[in-house]
Amino acid sequence: MVGTLELHPRLRGPIDVRVHHIGIERPRLLLDTIPENPGALLALGNRHVVSALQFDRELVVQLCRLAADIEVRPTLAHMPLTGKILITAFLEPSTRTRLSFESAWHRLGGDILSITDPTTTGIAKGESLADVAEMFSNYGDAVVLRDSGERSVYEMIETLRVPIINAGNGIDEHPTQALADLYTIFKWRPDLATDAPETRVRIGVIGDPGRMRTVRSLLLLLSLFAWTIEEVVVINRTDDLFDPGQREQLEQRGLKIRTATRLRPELPALDVVYINSIAWVGDTFERLTGDLQLDSDSPFKAGAIVLHPLARGAELDVSLDATRHNWYFSQARGATFLRMALLTSMVERVHRVADVKPPSKAV
Repeated sequence: MVGTLELHPRLRGPIDVRVHHIGIERPRLLLDTIPENPGALLALGNRHVVSALQFDRELVVQLCRLAADIEVRPTLAHMPLTGKILITAFLEPSTRTRLSFESAWHRLGGDILSITDPTTTGIAKGESLADVAEMFSNYGDAVVLRDSGERSVYEMIETLRVPIINAGNGIDEHPTQALADLYTIFKWRPDLATDAPETRVRIGVIGDPGRMRTVRSLLLLLSLFAWTIEEVVVINRTDDLFDPGQREQLEQRGLKIRTATRLRPELPALDVVYINSIAWVGDTFERLTGDLQLDSDSPFKAGAIVLHPLARGAELDVSLDATRHNWYFSQARGATFLRMALLTSMVERVHRVADVKPPSKAV
């Protein structure tokens, strides 16, 4: 006998549908703060999304506004992607990004063809990505690609006749994750998406901008809103964090950047703490270790929020989950709605979810 078995407390009653984190109520505040300009989204029609450098301020703001509009609706009046097929090619492991894209497409009424193992494709036989892209153009209306090679998405662009989204290419970029990150920040402080924020913020980025694609893309998008940011503090154990010219580019775009090697002394002054643990090295990765860790005893500023693209390791302790600093679950949830807004715009169906004249077709 191993002792008396007891029923788990959470099996004694109905499921509690209340979320155990905050942020889910904020889309309405964002909608009320940002004037609607859906016409800006037409610029995404039938376009590839590969880099954060492709976005301007108004496009980011309107994408976030449309995401908020979708998030607050119980159901969409129309399924804008009915009859459309998305090809998700995840040639590198993924959970949140792949499921988020697939959930977004399904919620919009579309169908999906999914590849999660490159050994089951012609790539394993030596087929070029350009030839794979040629085939994708015949089978789907859009493509989402994740690959450990930095050039893979660019090789596909050469022959693709449908839009592609870069869902992570090696250490280079992950633009839709950065858009989801900014969407979360704007839900927390909608005034940061306006010309006149109430106060400027200090943002701490724990990671390696030269080897972390999420950080690289996030910093590029933050630079579009540099006047709302007092400074960005990049925290790691070494000062050698940027690729040649990377920091200079960000500073030319208006960001004030400072580096630090110790975490705890910086936390009391930070409004947003963004932590990522995965740094890529060739075809594999390494994690942040040591004292670059956050938990419920960390000396956060009152009202500060913590973001993490997930999956997490020891750097983000579960003791933070039940605190008001936890916005990383809201961040993961919101990514689906941001991607719904992006996908709808890219396949030229934004007129089915927003009051905008549909794009005219050439005769």
